Amino acid sequence: MTLRWRLTLFYTALLAVLLTVVGLAALAMMRTSLINSLNRDLQDTYRTFTNLSRTLALGDPGTAKERDEQGLLPRARYLFPDYAIQIEKLSVYENAAALAAALEEARDPASRNQLFAILRTLGDSTRLPPIGLSSDVPLRLSEEELTNLITSPGGQIFVQRDVKDPYSGEKNPYRFLVKLGPVQLDPPVFGLARPSFALTFVGRSLEGPSYTLAQLQRVILLLFLAGLGTAGVGAYLLAGQALRPLRQVRKAAERIGGQNLGERVPEPQTGDEVQALAHALNAMLGRLEASFEAQRRFTSDASHELRTPVTAISGHASYLLRRTDPSGQQRESLNIIRSESERLTNLIASLLELARSDSGALPLTRQPILSRLFLGEVARELAPLAQAQGTHLSADGEDVTFEGDPDRLKQVVINLVGNALKAGAKNVHLTSRAEEGGKEVRLSVQDDGPGIPPEHLGRLFDRFYRVEDSRSRDQGGAGLGLSIAKGIVDAHGGRIWLESEVGKGTTAHVQLPVGNPPELDEDDVP
Repeated sequence: MTLRWRLTLFYTALLAVLLTVVGLAALAMMRTSLINSLNRDLQDTYRTFTNLSRTLALGDPGTAKERDEQGLLPRARYLFPDYAIQIEKLSVYENAAALAAALEEARDPASRNQLFAILRTLGDSTRLPPIGLSSDVPLRLSEEELTNLITSPGGQIFVQRDVKDPYSGEKNPYRFLVKLGPVQLDPPVFGLARPSFALTFVGRSLEGPSYTLAQLQRVILLLFLAGLGTAGVGAYLLAGQALRPLRQVRKAAERIGGQNLGERVPEPQTGDEVQALAHALNAMLGRLEASFEAQRRFTSDASHELRTPVTAISGHASYLLRRTDPSGQQRESLNIIRSESERLTNLIASLLELARSDSGALPLTRQPILSRLFLGEVARELAPLAQAQGTHLSADGEDVTFEGDPDRLKQVVINLVGNALKAGAKNVHLTSRAEEGGKEVRLSVQDDGPGIPPEHLGRLFDRFYRVEDSRSRDQGGAGLGLSIAKGIVDAHGGRIWLESEVGKGTTAHVQLPVGNPPELDEDDVP
């Protein structure tokens, strides 16, 4: 994953976490605000109800039907249409303090269970017709809730229940204020009002707050998605803008190789780490250029200086063999001197070739080439050498016209075929074919030799590298052939690589750009 995408994902994830925290906090605050508002509304409704309860005379003797006929219950439902109210008279106790004292005296579980049973029985027997509730399913408190109610400082608690609607029969969530206190349920007698100590439930549906929270949740989700998408796109664009100088430095660094070390990467005037990195890269390139130049000069100068004495040594050895009558041992020594001198001469020539390739001064004489005819000529030239080693050498393939230096490319193919012969291949096959829609040509040398172990493939184009050092020396190899071949192919703007499998053989590929050659056939080639 690129640095740009990592930065984009990091900032988007960071914003997602922040938006999630803000959204959850907003929902929590809204829920708390709605619940607190509902609690205040229930407390106000309780006070209003207690003030109006004496006029409703809900505690007047008679059945619910009689109260309906008198208009008491309909009037109560009319005054509190959105609320559910249930009242249980606890006339056994004068007030909340007396009930709390009774709970305090009932210390053991058995006594408390007996007290709760009395309260349940008393509530069932004194429960008044409810308002906005179904009388079939009355509201009840658990023992824990009763304990919390009795021991609470204000004699009140809030609970939530699923309430059955008396008209539709559906169950809806309600929040209830449960209050212990005096309520005037009976009409005054001789002008005297006697309030009753009662357990009162005043509740309201949670449908409104739930709907508000659901709407808020949808809005927050939409804002979250929109913010996240906008942040992701913005982070991607900003990261791309911030990393653009770094991409320019990378592209420039990728273009620089051993033959163009004089080039430098651009130094963006940003005053940040990217500019410092570009400056450090340019300084390193300067040191590498100086080192490479010194190495090329040394190779070139040493090769030129060695060429004359080595040629003199070879010439004197040849002169002594021709003009004198040396003994058998002397003749053998002179032959060894001449042979090693010739090997040194070839090595010096290879070093000079590499020096010219490294400096970018390798001369190329480009001309149109017919690939199949070119490979056929190479095969004919090497046929005697191949037959002497018992190797079958053949060439065929597509006839592709391309531009190149035939002498330099022949040197490359001869080197590849020579490597196959040195490896002991019995069959060597040269082929050519068009690649990349006719824009490139591939020349291949395939053999059935022993193959090359995978650990060596990546280093075969290194200078002086040999897979089998002793055998290469015996066969006159210095480990420079593939390096020279790569230099020639690079000068043509192509690439060279090897594919090999141990026990099955090796295939060397040379892929070159076709260029803009004229149309040729075999009759046009001398």
